Amino acid sequence: MPDSPLSASPYEVLGVASDADEATLRLAYRRALRSAHPDTGGDVAQFHAVQLAWELVGTPDARALFDRGARGGASAASQSHEAWAPAAPKPRRDSRPLARTYGHPGGLSRERYLGLIREWAGRGVELADPYDPALVRSAPRDIRHVLADALAEEESARALSTLGIAYTVWHDLATDAAGRGLPPKLDHLVLGPTGLFAIQSEDWGGPVEMKRGELVGEVLDGERPVRALAARAKAIGRAARVKPTALLIVVPDEHAAESLELGGSNRGAVVALVRRSRLASAIREGLAGSAHLGGTEVMEVRSRLQAVVRFA
Repeated sequence: MPDSPLSASPYEVLGVASDADEATLRLAYRRALRSAHPDTGGDVAQFHAVQLAWELVGTPDARALFDRGARGGASAASQSHEAWAPAAPKPRRDSRPLARTYGHPGGLSRERYLGLIREWAGRGVELADPYDPALVRSAPRDIRHVLADALAEEESARALSTLGIAYTVWHDLATDAAGRGLPPKLDHLVLGPTGLFAIQSEDWGGPVEMKRGELVGEVLDGERPVRALAARAKAIGRAARVKPTALLIVVPDEHAAESLELGGSNRGAVVALVRRSRLASAIREGLAGSAHLGGTEVMEVRSRLQAVVRFA
């Protein structure tokens, strides 16, 4: 799979500047390998990351390829570009009914990314390809994070579309943030017989976990994602006179230790951290402690939401 825009570069893994000379790079590799080696109390995952970093920049030829944007070679760069750029619609091969879906998943985040990357490149600079891997990896982390968010939202949308005709999914819902300090949008809202799910899709570039009803992790940098998600859901729920039964935060599989981690409740809504590959099945099955909805109730809630939902 292509790496995330937030994936650490080989230079970051080795702890050197991208313009380090060959001797400095080799010394950093030896130190990093010794520090991460499992036999000396190091971490296995970090040990493998150091080895991969050296494969990517350890020789002049490999380093030249990486510095041109080819992470691991030209084919890998092409794979990253194809995964990061907006995908063209693909013909369906599955005849099973899909969920009803509305809105443009990842649309607002992509707009923000394009504006930020062009502003960062500078006025008058023509960007032939804003998704060029070399350009993306050279951008500041906050800009790469916006692109990673867009990709996360699109991945979740693909999973949610498979829920089936019993479910309705809205993407990129405006939350009427003007003057109230609320986040500008809710990534996804899913309604079906197993409940009403408010969902945030994220890629912070590292592991997170649930603690006392909130996400924690070094990569969060002070963020309180559950609190923000609850505010988004409340803004929409108040307008429609409905309450979500669950608040889900979805992250890449490698960033959560468990496929589904419950975090108590927030104003009656069950809180959970979910691996992306577990998202659709978690909704189909429903969450422990989350109320299911009868057919008439689903229809009533859908009508109320359709009357007030606006898109970001």
